[in-house]
Amino acid sequence: MNGQQNMQVVPDEVVISKIYQIRGQKVMLDRDLAELYGVETKRLKEQVKRNQDRFPPPYMFELTEREFATLRSQNATSKEGRGGSRYLPMVFTEHGVLQLSNVLKSARAIEVSFKIIDVFVKLREMLSGNTALKLEIEYIKNRLNNQDKNMEIVFQYLDELLEKKEQPAEPRKAIGYRIGGEKEGNSK
Repeated sequence: MNGQQNMQVVPDEVVISKIYQIRGQKVMLDRDLAELYGVETKRLKEQVKRNQDRFPPPYMFELTEREFATLRSQNATSKEGRGGSRYLPMVFTEHGVLQLSNVLKSARAIEVSFKIIDVFVKLREMLSGNTALKLEIEYIKNRLNNQDKNMEIVFQYLDELLEKKEQPAEPRKAIGYRIGGEKEGNSK
């Protein structure tokens, strides 16, 4: 029961707010994970370094200076020398988060890892649902574009008809029956 209470301590929204898109992957920063796991960032990094074989590049990588500067500016985090990190942060993918629970080995780390994995799965499901929605919207857009083109053609034809109607008509040759050898309309 206590484990269930701990799981509820970390709402989905908190986890989602700590997931970033970097290098085309959803990742979490070492300091955010340390906070969720209830350990110091320094201790989390020590465990990762002791167990480097569990964290290949697809599971964890270190940010470049540029990526870190961009992330810092987006999140208005503190700068070096003012309580900020002096080292480039490590970021962990979904698989890296799972591996962290194996190396930290605390009950909280395991529970929080399950919660984080559940959030990653929910995000993936939402994304796949959005893909279907995007395809449907694209289909509707294409149909509207075709209808717009068809309407444009109809209006062009109407414009042409109006132009022809506005032009003075050429005198027409009278047609019809002749009465008494005279043309109709030429009676004296």
